[in-house]
Amino acid sequence: MVRKIIFVLVAAAFFAVPYFWEPARDYAPGIAVLTGIVFAVTWGNPFSKFTSKITSPLLGATIVGMGCGMNLLEVLQAGAHGLIYTFIGITAGIGLGVLAGKLLKLPKNTVYLVSVGTSICGGSAIAAAAPVLKAKSHDIAIASATVFTLNAVALLIFPAIGHWLGFSQAQFGYWSALAIHDTSSVVGAGMQYGPEALEIGTTVKLARALWIVPVTMFLSMFIAEKEPGEKSRIKFKVPWFIPGFLIAAALVTWIPAIAPAGNFIKGLSKYFMIVTLFLIGSNLSREKLKELGLRPVLQGAILWIILSAAWCSAIALGWVNCSK
Repeated sequence: MVRKIIFVLVAAAFFAVPYFWEPARDYAPGIAVLTGIVFAVTWGNPFSKFTSKITSPLLGATIVGMGCGMNLLEVLQAGAHGLIYTFIGITAGIGLGVLAGKLLKLPKNTVYLVSVGTSICGGSAIAAAAPVLKAKSHDIAIASATVFTLNAVALLIFPAIGHWLGFSQAQFGYWSALAIHDTSSVVGAGMQYGPEALEIGTTVKLARALWIVPVTMFLSMFIAEKEPGEKSRIKFKVPWFIPGFLIAAALVTWIPAIAPAGNFIKGLSKYFMIVTLFLIGSNLSREKLKELGLRPVLQGAILWIILSAAWCSAIALGWVNCSK
């Protein structure tokens, strides 16, 4: 009971403290995910079954809430602007991921799940690709834990690296959207860097997430193993928060009267996102860490380091146009 009470109080603190104390807002996202990990690994998450179910819809809700304070035309412009970079990154990411996985002699489904999760949008991409590949629960758990662990690292170190390199908010927004796996970590890193980095990172990342559709179609047609006599069928799934985000942005763009309410919802969503990051961190248990093994982590880490360094260099050298 004591552990449950403390867990709830810590989660509530990650909403209340940044809300009422402005200096904490820059560091709260990183501290939240790290606190969640430490709590779960050292003491155990007392609500593990509940948090594992609620984090995904809560994450989606906060992303939709952020859309309530954004201009749809600017969102579409940012998404279209990053389209070519997204295509290059996803193509290179999946290609390098498959190559690394084969060199490490990993199971086929683990290779593709880690590659897709790293190249597109973390857990959402893994969840979409898993049924297409007919992946087993063990493959899904390993891929998800690998990608999540690297997301947590990125959330903690990307803002520090961006400041060290002197990246503008626009540059950091593009770098985080193109190099960090999961939407929650992109949002968390952007929140730490600044409002412009948050908006650019979120919009470009959501445009990147749309590539779940063609990639899962490709997997279902050419990669997924088929039973004898089974015909190829196109399967795909779009995360619900993407159209939700676009609808929310459209409403506040074309109905100016609700814009003040939209900005209020966007503000609240930022603090709910910090709580969500704590809950996401708390889902990493000691059992999941033991389950990982070294080779899937190596595949994900190699792929992530190469892509992060490549995009960082391209942005620093001016090869990526980061203007809005």
